[in-house]
Amino acid sequence: MPMTLAEKIIARACGRSSVSPGEIVTAKVDLAMIHDSGGPRRVEPILKRLGVGLFDRSKVVLISDHFVPGDDPDGREILELTRRWAAEKQVAFYDGEGICHVVLPERGHLKPGMFVVGGDSHSPTGGAFGAYMFGIGATEMAGVLATGEIWVRVPETILIEWRGALGDGITAKDIMLALCGRLGMDGGRYQAVQYAGPAIADLDMQERMTLSNMAAELGGQTGLIAPDATTADYIRAAGGEPGDIGDWQGDADATVAEHHVFDASSLEPQVAAPHSPANSANVEAYPDTPVDVAYIGACTGAKYVDLERAAQILRRRSVAAGVDLLVAPASRRDQDRAAADGIMGVLEEAGAKVLPTACGICAGYGTARLSEDVTCISSTARNFKGRMGAASSRVYLASPYTVAASAVAGRIADPRPMLAEGGVA
Repeated sequence: MPMTLAEKIIARACGRSSVSPGEIVTAKVDLAMIHDSGGPRRVEPILKRLGVGLFDRSKVVLISDHFVPGDDPDGREILELTRRWAAEKQVAFYDGEGICHVVLPERGHLKPGMFVVGGDSHSPTGGAFGAYMFGIGATEMAGVLATGEIWVRVPETILIEWRGALGDGITAKDIMLALCGRLGMDGGRYQAVQYAGPAIADLDMQERMTLSNMAAELGGQTGLIAPDATTADYIRAAGGEPGDIGDWQGDADATVAEHHVFDASSLEPQVAAPHSPANSANVEAYPDTPVDVAYIGACTGAKYVDLERAAQILRRRSVAAGVDLLVAPASRRDQDRAAADGIMGVLEEAGAKVLPTACGICAGYGTARLSEDVTCISSTARNFKGRMGAASSRVYLASPYTVAASAVAGRIADPRPMLAEGGVA
């Protein structure tokens, strides 16, 4: 029976040779990822009431990222509770090392064919590695931690194919904003979104992670990319073992619910207006739109490749007067690498203020939240009203290229002319 990649992974997780869309099955979880916000403080009271412990501590990863750096009393208390729980349960714990969706794969925890749950809505990021990963709430996570199992309705697959090649100054973030604009935030119908095509194969792993991450904004349960040599090389470099990637390819004759085809070569820089990623349009749709804050942060906008691209624009340039450029690297390792390569120096010389390596403003945490009536252009995944600060603030979404160009121009700007002028690092 021909199966999609999603069906193959779920069939393996529930011990069957095949599954079909619509079936409800019980799957064994290969890994559960939790963080400081929805993790110990939420799940431990449930586990205690049930009188149970962890099903397998070697299959649990805990990451502190939401309340880091703990610069208020509540945050400090939650981080201390998280640390105590990690020590008591003896689980893998990454404390303040970066955003969970970036730290998990960079520490070698993901590989093709895994069935993984995460206590965060952007957990589909794991799909970039050919793993079936999706987000669940604290109550359901407590059940997983206790039993190692979860039920799932076998999804249909929505195949999104990008042919051709992306142009200069165009990124995975532009792909996702374009998809949100064209398909809508419920276009994924809580099914398995799979990305394919030459333009996807050309992307590095950090760009692929952005695609899978924002399957959440499309309304998908997960966002899969079939593993290839690029996947395997990344996993090995992270200290993991990719296994046989040939086992985790969808069958060519498998049935998909929808098949969308797009031309990457025609894609232009995208900007999503407040207050939804679906409000996306080409950058020229926003002429003379001034910005007060430019934010390069989050798991979809501040990985090493994102910082590098911002530096390509900002090298030998300065942030416009009246604009605050804020940079919150997605992981400590990415920040250290960017510092060693001179990228962080370029950003700071241009006028950027570097914030803690954490979720920060993206999730509405920390002391740098947006104040009243400001306009921000951001590399984050979401721009819902009030999410990043005051309800009167306005957030536009864009790629790191476009955010950096807008910081220089003082208004929403197309990054391509700046790249053509010699902004390449």
